[in-house]
Amino acid sequence: MAYKVTEECVNCGACEGECPVGAISDAGSARKIDADKCISCGACAGTCPTSAIVEA
Repeated sequence: MAYKVTEECVNCGACEGECPVGAISDAGSARKIDADKCISCGACAGTCPTSAIVEA
């Protein structure tokens, strides 16, 4: 199950560097997770300071 970014995202970028497959990108006012690339490891969710990343 892929992860998704919720509206709590403050676009800090902490998650992007933690993604081992490069599935996270800047989408303007927030980050976006490419569900096709996401391997559901949860590394991004563990680093998010606002808990904006949840299982989809």
